[in-house]
Amino acid sequence: MTAMLPRLLRAWRVPACAFSLILSAFVSTPVAALEHVYMMVGTNPGGGYEQAGRALGQAMIDAGVARSVQYENKAGAGGTIALAQFVGRQRGNGNALIVTGAVMIGAILQNKPPVALTEATPIARLFHESNVFVVPAASPLKTMKDLLDLLKRDPASVTWGGGSRGSIDQISIGHIARAVGVDPAKINYVPFQGGGEASAAIVGGHVTVGASGWAELAPFIKSGKVRALAITASERLPGNATPTLKEFGIDVVFENWRGIYAAPGITDAQRKAITRAVVAATKQKSWKDAVGNSSWTPSLLTGEEFEKFVAAETVRIEASMRSVGLVK
Repeated sequence: MTAMLPRLLRAWRVPACAFSLILSAFVSTPVAALEHVYMMVGTNPGGGYEQAGRALGQAMIDAGVARSVQYENKAGAGGTIALAQFVGRQRGNGNALIVTGAVMIGAILQNKPPVALTEATPIARLFHESNVFVVPAASPLKTMKDLLDLLKRDPASVTWGGGSRGSIDQISIGHIARAVGVDPAKINYVPFQGGGEASAAIVGGHVTVGASGWAELAPFIKSGKVRALAITASERLPGNATPTLKEFGIDVVFENWRGIYAAPGITDAQRKAITRAVVAATKQKSWKDAVGNSSWTPSLLTGEEFEKFVAAETVRIEASMRSVGLVK
């Protein structure tokens, strides 16, 4: 049809500008593929950040919006070391992405790194998920009530394992302590730099109880290596029998989220191209499968709305950290 349009328009003596408008109605513009995407992940392998980054990268390839994806893990300080490297080395690179989330905001507030998240370019929030508290299969603690009773009797005897200092894991534990009348400063918290490390410590019984995103611990829960005690959701997850903290009288609800930022110093055109590519990836079957299998809740947010969300999250997380003494 488009090949016939010039002859038809000449016969009808349609002006060239009108021809362009009519032609555009017949020819759709696909999302241009990004060249060799670089994906920075601020944890060791095996964590939620890596799961999100690799799932998104594969979906970008499946959608034809990325030709290839290279991943780099740079653990430490809740992702702020990775952020500093990303901002310092990728400026102006329209093919560079970094996985972010609530954990990174907490780490920035606590560690006060020289690089701020606002120096990178916000692209999208992808999903949110609930945390789960688990104990090794051999643990004498059978329910969350057992754990809370022990915590009230002897706070120092309970070793909590989770993400980096200032993470959603540590914040939620501080709120649990406060809810049962225990000083959050007495919590014995052991931070890990990635989900793989944390999972190994939990399964191996090196901590009393572990906290992490559901997707990170789900394989160990399903295999029976650990026992799920409670989740931080406002209500039970679909198809999931794990009770909420609220069911034990603990009015604590926390949802972690994952997002994507691009490099600093990119153009508006580059930012739009990356955003279109990420949105296209979230429509792919491989992404939807990853979301479903990981019990993530899709919550795509882009543009100015995403920027406003991050600003509000920073205020909320800082207030929450102050209330349990993690920042002053």
